[in-house]
Amino acid sequence: MKQALLLDDNPAQLSIRELVLRKGGIESHVATSARSALALLRSAIGKEKIGLVITDHFMPDMDGVEFVRLLREFAPDIPVILISGQPDADAEYSGLNVIFRCKPCEPDDLIGLVRQALCNCDHRASA
Repeated sequence: MKQALLLDDNPAQLSIRELVLRKGGIESHVATSARSALALLRSAIGKEKIGLVITDHFMPDMDGVEFVRLLREFAPDIPVILISGQPDADAEYSGLNVIFRCKPCEPDDLIGLVRQALCNCDHRASA
C-alpha cells in the first residue's frame, strides 16, 4: 500500500496525525513546509511511495490552495485531504478535487478516509 504525506507547519499536529495513521496501520512521511512537500512529491521516491497528501490550509510559506494548485500541475490525480480550522475555507478549493474536513478531525474518520483513498489509488495503479 502507498503511504501518506502529512504537511503542516505545526509539529504537534504532524506528530498527532502520524500517530493516528500509524495506529491505523498506515505509513507516512512528514513535511513542515509546502516547498519541501512539493520537492518530495516530485522526487522518484515520492512518486513511487506516496499515494495521498494530508495538508493544512494556513501555512507560512504558501497556503493550502497554492500548494494544491502547484501539486495538480504534476500530480492531477493524487488524493488530497485538507484539514482546516476554517469551515468556510472549502470554497477556496472548488475544482481542485480535495476532500475537506474541519478540525478536529476524528481519528477513525481520518483513518477511514486515508484507507479508502489509498485503496482507490492502489486499484488505479494496478489497472
